[in-house]
Amino acid sequence: MNAITKMYTVTIDGIETTVTADETILSAAAKLGKEIPTLCDDPRLDPTATCRMCLVQVEGQRRLAPACKMTMTQGAVITTNNDRITRHRDLLTAMYQADTVGDHEHPCTHENELKSMQTPYTFSKTLSPRTGRVDANPYIHFDPDDCILCGRCVRYCDEVEGVNAIDLVGRGAETTIGTGANKGLLDTSCELCGGCIDVCPTGAMREKAPLAVQTTSTPTLTRTTCNYCGVGCQFDLVVADGMVAKVQSPPPGTTLNDGNLCVKGRFATNFINHDDRLTTPMVRDAHGVLQPVSWDEALTAAVNGLMAVRDKHGKDALAFISSSRCTGEENYLMQKLARAAFGTNNCHQCAAT
Repeated sequence: MNAITKMYTVTIDGIETTVTADETILSAAAKLGKEIPTLCDDPRLDPTATCRMCLVQVEGQRRLAPACKMTMTQGAVITTNNDRITRHRDLLTAMYQADTVGDHEHPCTHENELKSMQTPYTFSKTLSPRTGRVDANPYIHFDPDDCILCGRCVRYCDEVEGVNAIDLVGRGAETTIGTGANKGLLDTSCELCGGCIDVCPTGAMREKAPLAVQTTSTPTLTRTTCNYCGVGCQFDLVVADGMVAKVQSPPPGTTLNDGNLCVKGRFATNFINHDDRLTTPMVRDAHGVLQPVSWDEALTAAVNGLMAVRDKHGKDALAFISSSRCTGEENYLMQKLARAAFGTNNCHQCAAT
């Protein structure tokens, strides 16, 4: 028997609404179109209320409550924005911005959530820069001076990937993101998926390759499908100056991969503009030397070659092999070409092995 979901009636900023008993203030407010700022929250992760940016006022409680973690009670009256809350957020934001020594802009990176928060308060940067170990891995750069210790990267590595390659290490002002025995990522269980880069709200975790790229145009995003396997993960290509600068994950909950990518999907984009990549069809001439031709010429040559084999050796002398990197529709057309056009059942797909 399914358990009956308990429903509560609550009031958020003067608006009465019905919520489930296990729904957080953050999600309930979002449904009403009210944005509560947060730096440590991610819908894929268990809430920890680490950053304290999402504190709101609950009537009857002396202290402000974390909206990302606190669930509802019947009749709760919640205020998401007032003078007290604004002072708290402005002061906390200023302290975070003082703690992050790096004021430079990171080329072609995702939006810096901390920098987007405006505050009238300022603090001089008197904290000593944290020291970080130079990591020889080819993809992920970590700048401890930009880290606010929200723990999103650590929790993602644990709760989503189940890898546990990184953790909060050290104590007090020396706390930072690190690995067991201070090893490089290549010597740990890290799969270099880059999820830590995606969830980092300040750019402390970022790609190494785009750091050396100087762009003159504003980057644009193009949603597309990863072609490395048949799962069909979606991602956004960040294009600047006519070149793919990097891959960016879509927001969680918007695509079938929920914003998650593997090491190939996130980082293996160099082939797009590689000098060795073929950009035009090639057909061998009478001397066996490959020559560039038009698509019509290439397709005609392929058809003539297949027909010649069928006419000379029979239809079952042909075999058609497709790839799991193709879409389901493309693989369907391949088997239809084999069976309907050439009359053979000799068709195979690499995912079947």
